[in-house]
Amino acid sequence: MPDIKDPENTIIMTLKDGEVVIELLPDVAPKHTERMKQLARDKAYDNVAFHRVIDGFMAQTGDVEHGNMASPNYNPRRSGTGGSQYPDLPAEFSKLPHDRGTLGAARSQNPNSANSQFFINFRDNHFLNGQYTVYGRVISGMEHVDKITRGEPPANPDRMISVRVAADVL
Repeated sequence: MPDIKDPENTIIMTLKDGEVVIELLPDVAPKHTERMKQLARDKAYDNVAFHRVIDGFMAQTGDVEHGNMASPNYNPRRSGTGGSQYPDLPAEFSKLPHDRGTLGAARSQNPNSANSQFFINFRDNHFLNGQYTVYGRVISGMEHVDKITRGEPPANPDRMISVRVAADVL
């Protein structure tokens, strides 16, 4: 486990291969940071599939409406089209680049449509800069992210086993 400086703004995501520790950036994107912590505390991200995973680009997940593989509402054909019970978020664009390991808010064509879905960049994807909110970065466990099964959607998708705020479990 890395040295966690701010447990209230750190996420521990458990994947099949191990734990991924994500430092959230409340000074950069406070609304997105709060939403991720709320959904983690609601346990809404547990068992949610990685529904869009493109080699050399990113792994996308977070559709709590259609993506929970343990739910009777799980629908791999609709996964990626839903959000959460909470309202959409306004864009919080910044100068932070979409570097390898950063967390970006997934959204529709509308810049103010981010809700619960997010992606983790496999590599530097600077063509996304200024178009998608960056609100976190992987500080430990990126090797586990690199092992997520590829596909759009993957035939047998990986999932987030659990997602917790570090302050709640440490």
